[in-house]
Amino acid sequence: MKVLVCDKTEKEAIDQMRAAGLTVDVRDDITPEDLMKVLPAYDGMVVRSRTKVRAPLIDACPNLKVIVRGGVGLDTIDAEYAKSKGITVMNTPLASSASVAELTIGYMFMLVRSLYKATASMKAEKWEKKAFEGDEIGGKILGLIGVGNIGREVAKRASALGMTVIAYDPYVKEIAGIKLVSLDELLTQADYISLHLPKTKESAGMIGKDQFAKMKNGVRIINCARGGIIDENALYDALTSGKVAGAALDVFAEEPPTDWKLLKLDNVIGSPHIGAATKEAQSRIGAEVAEKLIDFARKMQPA
Repeated sequence: MKVLVCDKTEKEAIDQMRAAGLTVDVRDDITPEDLMKVLPAYDGMVVRSRTKVRAPLIDACPNLKVIVRGGVGLDTIDAEYAKSKGITVMNTPLASSASVAELTIGYMFMLVRSLYKATASMKAEKWEKKAFEGDEIGGKILGLIGVGNIGREVAKRASALGMTVIAYDPYVKEIAGIKLVSLDELLTQADYISLHLPKTKESAGMIGKDQFAKMKNGVRIINCARGGIIDENALYDALTSGKVAGAALDVFAEEPPTDWKLLKLDNVIGSPHIGAATKEAQSRIGAEVAEKLIDFARKMQPA
């Protein structure tokens, strides 16, 4: 089986695939134009966030049998269309869960203790001790929108820190240690709201002006899921009005953003979609990609 690796993938994973007999070519800086030209010669492809796999590309590749995305979401792939063409689509939902969960918890501490502001103050050679009174997160209510693999990892860590965890997830009926509530209940009760769900037609823009109006005054928002789930204009208004005390954003509607107004607010911290950017997560992602492709190739072989 011939596989094209279109985005950065661990060398160990590529070596593992080759050792299993797969023909693997690495073009991790390939342009969309070149991809359209070369991909028809391949049976499989490996992608991350950079490479988009849309219907026109799928139509141009009649030999394509499998797409593996190293990562959690499939929003960069027209997955249902690919499946309708007989193409298997897989991702690595477990590999980066711990890393994203740790970033989420780290962001909560940064927001409530103003660590980014305090550091900037110290670098400016100031000693503004009285300016940085914060809050404890123990005893507060964390509302999770989405309790898949990442949401559950966040819940475990938050519970260990003494937080009460509630969650909204229409696809989950019961989960130990977490009280499932309606979205409206979560919005009105939570001191912190953290998003952990894919971006779909249903979830796009689901947190907007009406939802912010229902939240507690001084709520803090963390989004390490996908950009576009939160209406960024409505978030900006909520942050500038004081309704939302602070926001931590790892993802944006446009990446990189073309409008930086959110990041210029003093009560916003951000990062360039680095939720899975740890050595451990990258290693696990590569290993899971290799395992899934090798298993797929073996099943393709005639008995």
